Amino acid sequence: MSYNLGDYSEEVIEHYTNPRNVGEIPDADGEGNVGNPACGDVMKLTIKIENGRIVDAKFKTFGCGAAIATSSMVTELIKNKTIEEALEVSNKTVAEALGGLPAIKMHCSVLAEDALKAAIEDYRKKSGSGGENPPSRSTPKES
Repeated sequence: MSYNLGDYSEEVIEHYTNPRNVGEIPDADGEGNVGNPACGDVMKLTIKIENGRIVDAKFKTFGCGAAIATSSMVTELIKNKTIEEALEVSNKTVAEALGGLPAIKMHCSVLAEDALKAAIEDYRKKSGSGGENPPSRSTPKES
């Protein structure tokens, strides 16, 4: 099956050609690494948390244009959200924010959601938080 640019919305093409938040946060509070063995796409999402909010998110993705676009979009959708708000971002939310994806590329939005959930789970493990108002790592601890 072949694809042409007409299969993708302008928003998908924009996020593929000009992806936002590419890279890795060196001192990330959470990191999610996921992959899809069927298509070979691999996504790494890193997040920085301050005062219970995601203040930064970056991604590195090896994959198709739709995988890059969904990675870019999920970082935009979660910035400045609380952990609980970010957990409400689903693959459908990501796909809709991009103006839709071809059915055969919806797995890319699932990968973005899975990377987000993995990064939040990693943050919770590192912070010792069960998820309820996780402590901020940006403020000094009292002794």
